[in-house]
Amino acid sequence: MAASQAVTIAALTVVDSVRKRNQVTERFPSAPPRELPVDKGAVTIYTKGRALYDDMLAAIDGAVDRIYFETYIWKDDRVGRRFKDALIRAAERGVDVFCAYDVFGNLVVKQSFFKFPASVHVLRHLPWSGLRGPIVRRSPGLNHRKMLIVDDEVAFVGGYNIGSLYANRWRDTHARVTGEAVADLANAFVDYWNQISPKGSPYLESPTDRAWESPIRVTRNVPSVGVYPIRYSYLEAIDRASERIWLTHAYLIPDDDLTLALLEAADRGVDVRIIVPAESNHIVADWLSRGFYALLLSRGIRLFLYQNAMVHAKTATIDGMWSTIGTANLDRLSLMGNYEINIEITDADVAAEMESIFAMDAGNCIELTLTEWQNRPLAAKISEKVITPLRPLL
Repeated sequence: MAASQAVTIAALTVVDSVRKRNQVTERFPSAPPRELPVDKGAVTIYTKGRALYDDMLAAIDGAVDRIYFETYIWKDDRVGRRFKDALIRAAERGVDVFCAYDVFGNLVVKQSFFKFPASVHVLRHLPWSGLRGPIVRRSPGLNHRKMLIVDDEVAFVGGYNIGSLYANRWRDTHARVTGEAVADLANAFVDYWNQISPKGSPYLESPTDRAWESPIRVTRNVPSVGVYPIRYSYLEAIDRASERIWLTHAYLIPDDDLTLALLEAADRGVDVRIIVPAESNHIVADWLSRGFYALLLSRGIRLFLYQNAMVHAKTATIDGMWSTIGTANLDRLSLMGNYEINIEITDADVAAEMESIFAMDAGNCIELTLTEWQNRPLAAKISEKVITPLRPLL
């Protein structure tokens, strides 16, 4: 079996390499960012990287006190250098600047790019960061989070990494948040920094004005202490659904409990729709995801394949009231392995905007039917069977 899996993966990789070389990126729809009042703050949803980056850079340039910046991938390109230069400028004018990036996520980036002046505090996250002692019992975890918090007044969180590729060629979702939830996002960075940073690093103080109850909740996975609440937030929301569940995800490799929750929702008449990329940037993840299609379609769940661009969003909106935007994919790595962070928003206006964005994206999709899927080539069916045992790894 291992030999068959290796051959299958090698063949898929070759095919994917040829596809990417010949790929022509076409335009895809996006919604203009619109600020939506939520309780004592607001949420702005971004579906185009260029607009997001402009607002993030403006926030950095306007910082007067502190900046917390965290990303999984940080490219050494025009966009990546704009962020690096902006952070250095902020530090030079006296702003306390703290940055964290994942080493694994940036293996192809020259490490010289991550050389900063001493005025910028930089944390390199290694997969084993924060695990101390002779016996390691917990997942090491990649840092898959993407956040920017400025002056404890405004925060950005979502699926966008930092790079020119993502500015206008990938369809992703990010949120700008003001109000009480900013303190919770800042606290998430502070906790991470104080736990993971090496000895001698500055100790950060947690915000003291965090609200007990808010329509915007921050949910974060912390592998170093074995805490993974994002998975349970999805399970709880899906279980509560009575009308509709609309998901948009880059990689759809749910575990048994999540799969069952979606199937049971469809069985009780909930309108379950899922947007996934027709072809993502990870071909093995695509084929693992496709192994779920027959079961989902046979139970009435509708699948939409996004065309002409990589959809990298990690979002859901349920029953016109509950929505989530964040960094966690619906796969084992995100839900039970990585450092991840999502916001949950209980607000009808935000849900309406999320539904509008979902409808826009669905218009750029081809809906997959059960008959079409059952008639796929035999070679595809065999390949899916061969690599199915690899699901627990992703």
